Amino acid sequence: MHGTTGIGWGLGGLVIMLVLGGPAAQAQLNPKPAVPTAPTAPAASTISDTAHLAPQLTPGGVRFVFRERGAGPLAQPGQRVAVRYTGFLPDGHIFDATAASGGPVRFRVGRKEVIAGWDELLPLLPVGSRARAWIPAALAYGAAGVRDPEDESRYLIPPNTDLVFELQVMSVR
Repeated sequence: MHGTTGIGWGLGGLVIMLVLGGPAAQAQLNPKPAVPTAPTAPAASTISDTAHLAPQLTPGGVRFVFRERGAGPLAQPGQRVAVRYTGFLPDGHIFDATAASGGPVRFRVGRKEVIAGWDELLPLLPVGSRARAWIPAALAYGAAGVRDPEDESRYLIPPNTDLVFELQVMSVR
């Protein structure tokens, strides 16, 4: 999310964990698929109450839902915020994440240091909040998209692409 024209793209390696259960002989006789063949929902008792909050909409069209509402202060224009995030394309592919850089991204709210959707959304998220946000293309990278710096014929974020973010507001100062 650095700047308005580029993004830090180095993602760490993908970690795959396999969990084997039951005796090996049974696994050989009755092979089971590694992943469920049909979507399954978690048991009602494991779903957080905040997962049921209705999505909210900013005046510019950013839709968001709190996963957890923080109790800290709200960011005011010009204040520095620290945010951890994972950015997804509409098909679910991750295009950027702060986990790859090892720490949160820091910037001043309302100064066009990040995409417009973030400048509009972050003053609504108290410190400590975790939220999922759907940012329309016009408030992200719009018709320009973001080209792959290693191959200018490809896009990391295609033109006119809506983006999805998981955000956690770490601090405001």
